[in-house]
Amino acid sequence: MPPAGRPPGLGFALGLAPRGIPPGRAATADRAGVAHVPEPTPEAAAATLRRGRRARRPGDLVVVSVHWGSNWGYRVPRDQIRFARLLVAGGVDLVHGHSSHHPRPVEVYRDRLVLYGCGDFVDDYEGISGYEEYRDELRPAWFPTLEANTGRLLRLRVETLRARRMRLERAGGADRAWLRATLGRISRGLVLTQEPGGALRAVPAATAPGGGHPA
Repeated sequence: MPPAGRPPGLGFALGLAPRGIPPGRAATADRAGVAHVPEPTPEAAAATLRRGRRARRPGDLVVVSVHWGSNWGYRVPRDQIRFARLLVAGGVDLVHGHSSHHPRPVEVYRDRLVLYGCGDFVDDYEGISGYEEYRDELRPAWFPTLEANTGRLLRLRVETLRARRMRLERAGGADRAWLRATLGRISRGLVLTQEPGGALRAVPAATAPGGGHPA
């Protein structure tokens, strides 16, 4: 069990260059700043894992939140995929990626959830032209359920919202269907269905009826 007085989880935040985080903002021994990562290398992953091992207590779930990736597009570079998988292989339970203005691929790797880009939620980026194909007005809210003792992903519920004039409203059926089809097309290791209330439900492919481990 985790020690009394703090929740059973640890979160580590990283800022990957060059996603608007110049090296001058990096924390140093005598200056506050961000955990700046120049490149998503195996060495950087190992350093992050060492931080986690020093702080982790029995019963903790570990989340690493990474500001990285392009603002637009579904392609995830190989070095970022490798970085996320090294974190999971080293004991991280969930990788939370952000920077993109729309959701990017979702992966289940070794039964752990990797969100390569969660998309925007509430911001002032409405109405940017030239990227309509990505439907950035649709804002998913992610609700993963992890197994308490292992960190294994049990299921993922995604509520589809729509941004309008700096407000969020429930998305319609056609919008939910579009997001479900898109996430299903760009992601691996998940089976997506729609719940009666309209939310998307995702379970690891290995646990879905007739499912198996992704290649």
